[in-house]
This record gives sequence, C-alpha cells and structure tokens, in this order.
Amino acid sequence: MTAATWPATEVIRAKRDGGELTRSHIDTFVQGLVSADPARGWSEGQIAAMAMAILLRGMSSAETADLADAMTHSGEVLDWRGAGLDGLAIDKHATGGVGDKVSLVLAPLLAAAGAAHGAFVPMVSGRGLGHTGGTLDKLEALPGYNVNPAHATLLQTLRTAGCAIVGASRSLAPADGRLYAIRDLTATVESVPLITASILSKKRAANLNALVMDVKLGSGAFTRDRAQALALAHSLVRAAKHAGLPTLALVTDMNQVLGHTAGNALEVREAILFLTQRAGRDPRLLEVTLSLGSHLMRQAGLFPGLSMARLALLRVLDNGDAAERFARMVASLGGPADVLRNDQLPSAPVQRPVAATRAGFISAMDVRAIGLAVVALGAGRLRASDRVDPRVGLSAMVSLGVAVTVNQALCVVHAASEDAADVAVAALTAAITIGVEAPTVMPVVHEVIRA
Repeated sequence: MTAATWPATEVIRAKRDGGELTRSHIDTFVQGLVSADPARGWSEGQIAAMAMAILLRGMSSAETADLADAMTHSGEVLDWRGAGLDGLAIDKHATGGVGDKVSLVLAPLLAAAGAAHGAFVPMVSGRGLGHTGGTLDKLEALPGYNVNPAHATLLQTLRTAGCAIVGASRSLAPADGRLYAIRDLTATVESVPLITASILSKKRAANLNALVMDVKLGSGAFTRDRAQALALAHSLVRAAKHAGLPTLALVTDMNQVLGHTAGNALEVREAILFLTQRAGRDPRLLEVTLSLGSHLMRQAGLFPGLSMARLALLRVLDNGDAAERFARMVASLGGPADVLRNDQLPSAPVQRPVAATRAGFISAMDVRAIGLAVVALGAGRLRASDRVDPRVGLSAMVSLGVAVTVNQALCVVHAASEDAADVAVAALTAAITIGVEAPTVMPVVHEVIRA
C-alpha cells in the first residue's frame, strides 16, 4: 500500500498496538497533518490519537529520524547561500523550562562573537508549551516586534544584526506547526520522539550548519529524571546525526527558576539588563548561556577550544557588542527603535510579594507548579485560543539554598487583578519549600552528550 492510500485508522492502529511504523506510514501521517485534500487530511481527533499512541508506545531511532525528516520536508527548506548569506548558520534550542530566557541573550552573543568568523543565527523559536514559557510570546511583549516577518525582512535582519529570533513561517515545517498545537492540548508534550521530531524538523528546515540542544532536567522540565533527560538528549543527537546536522546536547538543571523572573515582559526586561549591566546577572543564567554558546561555536569550528570560545562570548557581553546586536534585531523586526534605553514593556497593575511563612533555607521548589501558576496569571495558554497577557509573572525570585527570615519576600507576583494575585500567592507559597538545612544544589550544567 502506498503512502497516499494508507487509511488514518490503520496508521494509528499500527502504533497503538506497538508496531514499528514504516516510512510510508509516517509519510501518510505527516501528509495528513498538512493536506487540504479531505481524502488525505487528518482530523484533530485522529492527530491527537496518533500523538497519544506515540507517547504510550514510543518510537525506534529509525522511526524518529524518519518522522523528523518527513516533517522537515513538509514545507520549504531555507537557502541561505542563495540569499547571499555565505557564512555558517548556527543555533540553539531548549526543551522548555520556567524562566528560561537564554535564547534572548545567547542569540546576540553568538552573532557578535561569531561575526568575524562569518557566523549568523537564524533562531526559529516557539510559543509556550504546557507549563513552560515561549520565546516568541516573550518577544511579542515588545510593542511592534514581528515574529513572522517577510522573508526579505528576515534576511535584512540577519545581515544587520547577525541574528533573528522568529517563528516558523507557514511554509517552514508546517506539519510541526499543526502537531505542536495539538500536543499542547492533549497531554502529549512529554513524548521523546515527538519532541525530537518537532525540534529537528524546524532546525533542519532552517538549514543549519551546527546546533546545540539544551535539555532541561528537573521538576520544571518535561524530563523530570535523569534517565528521561538522557534518553531525550541521545534521541536528539542520534536523529540529528542521521540527518547530517552536527549537534550536541547539554543536560541542564531545571530544579529552580532560571534567572530572577518568569513571565513575558519581565523576562525580556531581565534579558536586556543581563546584556547591558554586569552587576546583577544571575550566575546560573550566565553559566548556561556561556556553556551552550562555547560548545556550539567549537562544534561549528569557529574556535578550536571551549576556553577561547567562552572568552569571546564574555568579551562581546561586557563590551556591549551583544547588546547592540539585540537592539538592532529588535528594531529591524518592528520593535522599539531604542530598546536598550526605552524598552516600552508593559507592567502589571498589581504587584504582590510572596512572604516566607518561616525562617530557614530554600530547600526545594516545585518548578512545574510555579510554571503553572505563571500560566494561570495569564502568561501562558490553557487553550490554543487564549490570549497571553505580557505583563504578568514573577520577579525577584529566590534561589535554592538561600537563607530566609519570616516574612521575607520569596518573589513578587505581577498580576492583572487582586484576585489573580491571591491565587498565585497561595500556589507559590505551596510550591516553595523552606527547610532547616541548606540543600545540596546541583551544578547548572549536568553533562554533555555528543554523537
């Protein structure tokens, strides 16, 4: 039977029963995601059933690589050289966390540090998924920022800023666009094969020369234990190698919020301060950013060693070159013309501290619960049609191991109403544990996975 004639029910049944899908099965599924032909297109119910079957039954390495490849070629594959960009296209992607604004600072850092070596950063990003934030939602907090620019605008931004953080156009991996939205609403986000195929389809369609993956591990990650995180990291690296895309993965800690903020405008503001001011940079955010960037630039052959790459990143961070490239990117994509001095980000009308109920040490955080509290404030989506409130979220977030006194602020809730603030304060009080002893805090970078 050819890919064009497999009934959707037969493909779903094959995976539901634990079978290994053939390439024609997978092509049928991907075709069903994008086809406007009623005879070939799949309904949302069929797509949801297939996603659940994959989540429960899994996929082999070959199936996962085939799914990523089919989704890559469901639309356009970008041609940088044909557009006059002759350098190396490099990028980073993360599997989702709470307070993770690494992309906002790493893209301009890579553009600045890699400019002399002909590198540029076409960063195709996504929206919030489940309890985690989305880079596109964050950047849209900047008035006028266009995450879906015309192709000519994208190219001009890459030429002038060296980086562009945008969404996948409708022509870029369109199969993933439809599947991504349904996964978010059907509790199938955590599937390793689906995460792998989703990420690699977009990255391969962006025609990259090198990629680094940030696989989150901990209570705020989709992979909450080490075995899951390693399985995902190895899956990504194997599938990328199969496709000829040089990729490595860093497993990084998500047992506490990354940085001082969680929420859209709040995270963009923290990213701007990170780029423009040496004082106050969260050390964990700095370490993740520098580790990902240095490994990526060595992977791409831009620097012979990690120490040289790391020094290059620090240099452009501290001399303001990276900040200026961020400003050029924002202005080129329709955002504020002078974002470093006047970000024009909105603020929430209600700001409420979450007070410690006892003295002691911050011994644990349920980061998933914290992420869900941020979503409930309006910073994320419970349904695909929900509108995101860019103003809301958390700031001044405490870190694990910090000693606190009674009534000391653990964080500050930014809410649209007093009632919403009440709910968030209760949720955050329950999600942050204060113990009598300081905990052992894990390094922010756990390990590096190579092909």
